Amino acid sequence: MPPRIVRRLVLVPLVIVLAVAAVVTLPLWLVVVTAASMRLPPPQRRGVRFLWFGVTWLVLECGVLVACLGLWVASGFGGRLHRDRHQERHYQLIRWFLSHMYGVAVRVFRLSVEIDEPPGDVRRARPVIVLSRHAGPGDSFLLVHHLLHLYGRRPRIVMKAALQLDPSLDVVINRLPNAFVHRRTAESGIIEEIRRLSATMDADDALVIFPEGGNFTPRRRRTAIRRLEEKGLQEEAKRASALDHLLPPRPGGAIAAIEACPEADVVFVAHTGLDDLVTIGDVWRRLPVSARIRAHWWRVPAAEIPASRQDRIRWLYDQWEAIDDWITENRPPEGAGSPAPPGP
Repeated sequence: MPPRIVRRLVLVPLVIVLAVAAVVTLPLWLVVVTAASMRLPPPQRRGVRFLWFGVTWLVLECGVLVACLGLWVASGFGGRLHRDRHQERHYQLIRWFLSHMYGVAVRVFRLSVEIDEPPGDVRRARPVIVLSRHAGPGDSFLLVHHLLHLYGRRPRIVMKAALQLDPSLDVVINRLPNAFVHRRTAESGIIEEIRRLSATMDADDALVIFPEGGNFTPRRRRTAIRRLEEKGLQEEAKRASALDHLLPPRPGGAIAAIEACPEADVVFVAHTGLDDLVTIGDVWRRLPVSARIRAHWWRVPAAEIPASRQDRIRWLYDQWEAIDDWITENRPPEGAGSPAPPGP
């Protein structure tokens, strides 16, 4: 990962140049992509949609970077960035960016998201630890968008360091209580970052964790089960073998978060719809004309969380089995991503 000063001096101007070039040459690219797409069958004519989405992303990235510069100046050239007022402005900026990108995704990819949530006051003033499955493109962005937009939460998340190659993400997220971890960071280091973020949460904060550690693939599932067996964790290995759609949860991070913030409720999130789209190639080849995501979440109050570590591990596997069962019942059938009827 390049040093921060290199990322600022190289990647930020590069994004601005790319955005200007993309906007200026957009008519030409539309003609080229449309002509190339005509040689493909209708379900695969997705080039124009990706082009429009990419250009919009670049333009909004530039807007975020300009706003970040203004916020930096307004904070006394960075001297007051960590005060609550300036932190809230950065959360508002993230909310603005994700709301616009979500709106574009709804129009361009005909994205729809259906959320099944429990009744009652879901916005009550308590910190929450959000444990979600990890599957499909952009699930973390959708989750953060809904936490900010629907529930008024301020999300905290541990992310891969490589995401700092996105300039706007690099600038904004590094100004807020989040953590970037390198690929070779030991599990103990990741757990310590989770503990740090959880320990300082307020009533409107939400710590987001993906206990699987990555997207589900059959190979990763086999590897995870084998590692459990090698560690002598036969009960966990047996329960992991019964999961059809999920990797076994890694309990260390979740338990560390609960220990560091014992007053926090825990929210579990199940979702399905774009499960088989893992790589950029998958998205290009198989993204349906209309994308429908279903999500279901439930809250476990802090008082109902088991006390001992071993009981918490069993409890975590119980919740993961519930997510797996929900996915089995709600996952769209093979080939469900058929083209939507023509529209404006």
